[in-house]
Amino acid sequence: MKLQTNFGEDLQDGVMLKSIPVCDDGQSELIPCLDRNLIYQTRLKLDLSLMEHYERHCPAPERHFNCLIPPPPGYKVPIKWPKSRDVVWKENIPHTHLASEKSDQNWMVVKGDKIEFPGGGTHFHYGADKYIAAIANMLNFPKNILNNGGRLRTVLDVGCGVASFGGYLLSSNIIAMSLAPNDVHQNQIQFALERGIPAHLGVLGTKRLPYPSRSFELAHCSRCRIDWLQRNGILLLELDRLLRPGGYFAYSSPEAYAQDEEDLRIWKEMSALVERMCWKIAAKRNQTVIWVKPLTNDCYMEREPGTQPPLCKSDDDPDAVWGVPMEACITPYSDQNHKARGSGLAPWPARLTALPPRLADFGYSNEMFEKDMEVWQQRVENYWNLLSPKIRPDTLRNVMDMKANLGSFAAALKSKDVWVMNVVPEDGPNTLKIIYDRGLIGTVHSWCESFSTYPRTYDLLHAWTVFSDIEKKGCSAVDLLIEMDRILRPTGFIIIRDKRPVVEFVKKHLSALHWEAVATAEAEGESEQDEDDMVFIIQKKLWLTSESFRETE
Repeated sequence: MKLQTNFGEDLQDGVMLKSIPVCDDGQSELIPCLDRNLIYQTRLKLDLSLMEHYERHCPAPERHFNCLIPPPPGYKVPIKWPKSRDVVWKENIPHTHLASEKSDQNWMVVKGDKIEFPGGGTHFHYGADKYIAAIANMLNFPKNILNNGGRLRTVLDVGCGVASFGGYLLSSNIIAMSLAPNDVHQNQIQFALERGIPAHLGVLGTKRLPYPSRSFELAHCSRCRIDWLQRNGILLLELDRLLRPGGYFAYSSPEAYAQDEEDLRIWKEMSALVERMCWKIAAKRNQTVIWVKPLTNDCYMEREPGTQPPLCKSDDDPDAVWGVPMEACITPYSDQNHKARGSGLAPWPARLTALPPRLADFGYSNEMFEKDMEVWQQRVENYWNLLSPKIRPDTLRNVMDMKANLGSFAAALKSKDVWVMNVVPEDGPNTLKIIYDRGLIGTVHSWCESFSTYPRTYDLLHAWTVFSDIEKKGCSAVDLLIEMDRILRPTGFIIIRDKRPVVEFVKKHLSALHWEAVATAEAEGESEQDEDDMVFIIQKKLWLTSESFRETE
């Protein structure tokens, strides 16, 4: 059966689609663009030493999976936040090898039908909370609280394990992008998201991470087993691109303290490299060193001519990240940053609604920004009125805004106990830097491809004109529906805000996807072009393959 994706055309003259097949059970954890099997089958020539096999490699359109990913046998609706930070259902992620492999490090412990997370990590067996307080103490932050009065808000945790570091930062009003590949410790990120902790699959390999320059106040690596000296320091230079002026890199690793010959050599070379990058040691204690990045370009300008690594070329766009190779060069500050001696951001929570300094890069006026916040505040209130019969305060935790623009949808959710992955389209405008300037997190992505997350990891997807956008690109709307189903947890929700033909198109696929309509409403038009917009809210049913497909039609 040909599935047409042009919303104007009726699907088989308005007939309901009866079914989309179920993938076999072996694919219950499929991530199409991070699929080792695909790499073997297509015989891609990848450099394993550069981690290319952990980077995104998407199937050609004719190889897209066109079936529904089944949950594992015995899957249950996830435990609710905040309890989930410390305990999840074992059946939902039936991988317990990490518990035995890391048993001495308190990563996780299997107890009956649950997996518990005592908060340990490779470097902080006694718990992430004590380790976080120790870092704050090293930096002389008030009361040993790492958020430093709201000035430290966004963190990048590289090689994050099961993300206990990021999980324990949340209570200090810090949000971490916890990053790890699906490597030998497979499912680290799946555990993190099951726990309700912000996390993303990715690797420091050959391509830039999909985040804009100057996005994080702190980067963190605790025994992340990364060779920082390779390729002229290219991976440290990528962290440098991502750190804000005056940002910190906290590094806990044997090289920082061990006395054997190899560790001493690495420490010596690494110290020389960061010195040439103009980083200084902010603090060093026991097994942790914290470097700080300069506030201005002064130090770069004072280096001897020919010093390596060089400054990036002036035509290099430090915010171009989609599929862009990393370069072994230092990203200097813009004149504005250099003069401001810092990023000029308000402390959190004022940062969320203050005018983002980089707004001017897009020619957006202050009035446009204020209006955008107002509009989304109203829209979110309306969404919640429509959702209210179906949700309780703890129903939703992991939220994705599939087209986040300036981040005002996420900002409007501030009073709710949720976090938002803000996604900005790869073809622009690249407003992700505004989102980070507001103290939120997100990534760049093209919805013609599959997202870098495990199946069943988000409770709510918000799709504002996403279908209209991919139709313009000539990509398949059916593929997108199947991808959204993959990402969404059973009993999770989708809010579609788009043109009427899009909503009609999705309605015809509901029973095939085992989704249920919750509410349909006219969108309140703020402008002429919104007039035809509809809001459509959907809930995904919980189904299990052992019962084959319960007859839902």
